[in-house]
Amino acid sequence: MTTPSQGIILFAHGSRDALWRLPIEAVAQRIQTVSSQTDVACAYLELTEPDLPTTAAMMIARGIQHIVIVPMFLGVGRHAREDLPVLVQQLQKDHPDVQFELRRAIGEEPQLTQAMANIALSSLP
Repeated sequence: MTTPSQGIILFAHGSRDALWRLPIEAVAQRIQTVSSQTDVACAYLELTEPDLPTTAAMMIARGIQHIVIVPMFLGVGRHAREDLPVLVQQLQKDHPDVQFELRRAIGEEPQLTQAMANIALSSLP
């Protein structure tokens, strides 16, 4: 089996509550189930480990050369607008031979908006 050259990092805020990370990890597990050849991992801004630089370094050590970072934020607040781009710039500086692709926040994706609307509507009698 060959090592994938691309990976996905699901990037979330983090929390002191250990249960908080379960939905993010469930998304990673679902990706792995649907696409077993995809290298996927979670990273967190604060209060939870691993952080983004650590997760990226682990992927790079496994031979990943293209990393897609998916911000798992419903809205585009300061973390998505300011903090994350700075972190990605530092990653690009630290690993110039690796391509980093920063996606928009998951909450801005029309598919998620539709899925949330469907869930809300399904609660109606």
